[in-house]
Amino acid sequence: MLPCFAQHMAAVGELADYFRLACERAAIASDEWRGKGDGKAADGAAVEAMRSTFDQVPFDGRVAIGEGERDEAPMLWIGEPLGNMQGHPDAVKVDIAVDPLECTNNCATNSPNSIAVLAAAPRGDLLHAPDCYMDKIAAGPDLTGEISLDAEVAWNLEQVASVLDKAVSEVRVVALDRERHAQLFSEVKDAGAQLHLMGDGDISAAIWASEADGPYDLLLGIGAAPEGVITATALRGLGGVFEGRLKFRSEEERNRAEGMVGGDLDRLWTAEELCRSSDAVFVATGVCPGYLPGVEHLAEGIKTTSQVIDVTSGKTSRIETIH
Repeated sequence: MLPCFAQHMAAVGELADYFRLACERAAIASDEWRGKGDGKAADGAAVEAMRSTFDQVPFDGRVAIGEGERDEAPMLWIGEPLGNMQGHPDAVKVDIAVDPLECTNNCATNSPNSIAVLAAAPRGDLLHAPDCYMDKIAAGPDLTGEISLDAEVAWNLEQVASVLDKAVSEVRVVALDRERHAQLFSEVKDAGAQLHLMGDGDISAAIWASEADGPYDLLLGIGAAPEGVITATALRGLGGVFEGRLKFRSEEERNRAEGMVGGDLDRLWTAEELCRSSDAVFVATGVCPGYLPGVEHLAEGIKTTSQVIDVTSGKTSRIETIH
């Protein structure tokens, strides 16, 4: 049974407590596999915990973009219906971008920044696309209108340095540690900026880059598209900068995107285009310590720590719960 957080809901934001509960339960389920070397088992546990929670939530939901297709269980597949009010005329119709266990490998090795995470918005207001890649740039509010994914790396670094009143050598760039980023790494180093690499977790990295007191100034590079949509929602709420461009690994993937997205597949997407409504929420719960504290086992129960960003108000809440 779920607690009754609200009744007569008419907005996505009013479901935020239910979405937080789904992330908390996914985090607790995956924590059972933390450090045991089996990322697939941890991911499967998170998926099933989140799915079973959603099955009891009073809304008409759909996975707009996620990790896989219908035949790739145990993932929450793209297009999967969620909620116990499917087709109900009075139900809030919601699209979800979701990763039940972001940084699966980190959970398996008990490394930082594994989280259960999602973004939610009204039906049709999140990018509905295949599980492809996305080239990304993200930063804090001060850099709005000052940087662009279409610009050269060196120019963006000069812009960051100018706006933040620091030398280029003091600009802190974060990117995923991937071979596909060899050229990006060279350009950052040639410009003289600091390069910080993460094995996984560009949602955490982008949020850190958007915070005035965060450890990074700028996120660059290619990561998963679902995480891009989730990040765009978070940064809309935080007032930060996010731009992305879809990248495809095969012609089949591109053809599927043509049917789902339509139009110019090579276009640049802003945060406001990836998440088109202010009636949206971002929710993350820590599994392993990092951007958020991880799941903790205390004498009084299991403690989770979540971040909830309400895009409408721009309010960010950090919520600790004992289960």
